[in-house]
Amino acid sequence: MIGDGCCAFVSISLGSGERENAHKSIGSAVVLSVISSVVLTGIYLVFQEPILTAFGGRVNNETFVQAKEYFFWITVGVPFYMFGQAMNPIIRSDGSPKFAMASTLAGAATNIVLDPIFIFVFKWGMMGAAVATVLGQVLTAVLSIWYLCHMKAVRLERGSFRLHGKLAAKYLPLGICSFLSQISLVASMAAINNMIRKYGAMDEIFRQEQYAQIPMAVVGIVMKFFQIVISIAVGLAAGCIPIVGYNIGARRKDRARDLFTRLLICEAAVGAVALLIVELLPQQLIGIFGAKNESAYYTSFAIRSFRIYLCMMIFACVNKGTFIYLQSLGKAVASTLLSMVREVVFGVGFALLLPVFFGLDGVLYSMPVSDLLTFIISAILIASTYRALSRPDPQ
Repeated sequence: MIGDGCCAFVSISLGSGERENAHKSIGSAVVLSVISSVVLTGIYLVFQEPILTAFGGRVNNETFVQAKEYFFWITVGVPFYMFGQAMNPIIRSDGSPKFAMASTLAGAATNIVLDPIFIFVFKWGMMGAAVATVLGQVLTAVLSIWYLCHMKAVRLERGSFRLHGKLAAKYLPLGICSFLSQISLVASMAAINNMIRKYGAMDEIFRQEQYAQIPMAVVGIVMKFFQIVISIAVGLAAGCIPIVGYNIGARRKDRARDLFTRLLICEAAVGAVALLIVELLPQQLIGIFGAKNESAYYTSFAIRSFRIYLCMMIFACVNKGTFIYLQSLGKAVASTLLSMVREVVFGVGFALLLPVFFGLDGVLYSMPVSDLLTFIISAILIASTYRALSRPDPQ
């Protein structure tokens, strides 16, 4: 919310020549991200067990113990993670997408290198995985701080770093879609995890103790693959935010319209490639996530999960691109409502409803049904956006 909203606002401000608003909004965003991250860290530490329980972490005692260990160390890194995530789109709005990408990749690479060292060499287990993640986030945050001291289009001043309430009131609504899409996705995941736990316990196979963890583990893997694909979709759309904002500020709707067309084509292409992979190569995907020594029940459920849960990936990617593009146009209300309908009304609703009729498979059906219905609404908004971008500005 802070980063994407500020990114859109800064781009519009630069496009219209309002540089003072640009530097003050960035400074305000820095202060706001630090304060909110510290508050959230405290909340997570105090309510650790209720949060883990809400997300299905009590499948059995072993799962809960390991979840608590990982959760604690990840919580310690929340301020670094939030700061890096908030600054990333702001760096893009300053005209440095390559640095934004490099800082994120540096953190990810650090995580990848340190994971096996901490887990296997130092024997830190779950704590090692979490600490490696946090150190990667620390590096991304440090690189972001360095960039803030060397910005190109915006010059930050000491007076920038204050909570400028009037400016925050302008840029936070532009990022509210990002917040609600993430928080509603969290609600959807919580509903799915709890339905998996409930209806998995009713399944003839998975109610047995030795197979009880399979549904949760498999759907977790499917969600990870989905997040990888959606991250690409989000990256494509997020890269458009500063460009669209600048051109709207400069009254070049024609460029914004052409960019929308290219974005939708690219989003559909990403979804199509992902769809081919999950439908044709599900077993190879499972192998990537370390399923070589798992039971036949694990493999069978995993293949079914990939093919059902992700069968509407094309629509999912186009929907996500539409959410973010509307946000970049300053249409926060439409973007937010569409995101909320997808994740809460459809995502949570169908996750709770369909298992009543289809059991464990109903949880899997909830995803494609939600994406299909959301696309119908997205198509209407896409058409209206094209019409709006084709109308000339009033003189």
